[in-house]
Amino acid sequence: MTPADTSGGPLPRSAPRARPARRLLAPMTALGLASALAACGGVTDGGGDSEDFPQEPVRMTVGYDAGGPADVIARALAEGSQDSFGVAMPVENQPGANGALAVKDIAGRDADGYELTLLNASLMTITPLAVSDEEAVSWDEVDVVMSLVQNDYVLIATEDSDIDTLGDMVEAEEPITYGTTGVGTGSQLAQLALFGEAGIDGTEVPFDSGPPALTAVMGGQVEVGTVHIGDAMPQILAGTVKPILIFSEERNEHLPDTPTAAEEGHDIPVTQYSAVGLPAGADDDVVATLQEGFQEIVQTDDWQDFLDSNYLVRAESPGDEVEQEWAELGERYAEFAEEYDIDLGGED
Repeated sequence: MTPADTSGGPLPRSAPRARPARRLLAPMTALGLASALAACGGVTDGGGDSEDFPQEPVRMTVGYDAGGPADVIARALAEGSQDSFGVAMPVENQPGANGALAVKDIAGRDADGYELTLLNASLMTITPLAVSDEEAVSWDEVDVVMSLVQNDYVLIATEDSDIDTLGDMVEAEEPITYGTTGVGTGSQLAQLALFGEAGIDGTEVPFDSGPPALTAVMGGQVEVGTVHIGDAMPQILAGTVKPILIFSEERNEHLPDTPTAAEEGHDIPVTQYSAVGLPAGADDDVVATLQEGFQEIVQTDDWQDFLDSNYLVRAESPGDEVEQEWAELGERYAEFAEEYDIDLGGED
């Protein structure tokens, strides 16, 4: 199934709170980027194989519907392409199979840097638990240029609900109905793992994206639900729903008073990371040029304003680190699925 979550609009940003030191994807500083680029061929200075790249528009293919998180991230990135790369970056949508159709399409094209994709971590870490090996995207098909952002999941209930904490859910006398953003999504995995580990009796109600799951919580169709923070924040700020916990490694800067699942005793880090990908096998110099250009874009005030208005968090790391971290997350999620007998394929 294909989730199509959407991001929230501009709203006041909460004051950040001091965060724990542990991170999966630490921000990539200018110095760190320089070291990473030196290791893979160096930042282009007009010499070498990358001196002629790029000479024409670089296409960004998005495997999700227009208006969803991946699409708006890709378009915000593309807006800075002319200044950073000297060429345009048209964005094309090719939705289907949680992004797999688009990635498999570009995987068959030349690895020359002119074909990119906005790659979501769930495609590489969660989708393989829900589909066959033939349908899943493998690391043999795609490489990561660099990661960009993380889009955290938040567990919510209505403001007038008796559920204020995870403990209230554990102590509930009746099964709790909970909404997910769809079969095979991070929302589903996070809640199934949490309910299994915490011993909560619950009934899952899957929806096809974040907004209908949020609406179901607000309307009392389900007691709780897990959606992206961007979907939930307008209603949280309006006092319609309240956050119970966050499924991230550390507290989210937009909800600094909301505990993580780990703080509640359940180390279940399920979040959505987004990165730039390209067909496997590109020259190191081309990858270095792309990294340098994208790093210029994400250091601008426009990019930071975009993150703030959509409640996204910076998560910049070079591609080789991202691939290793996502692979480790995939293994961890597979362990969750085995330990708690989680079926993300929707089979009986």
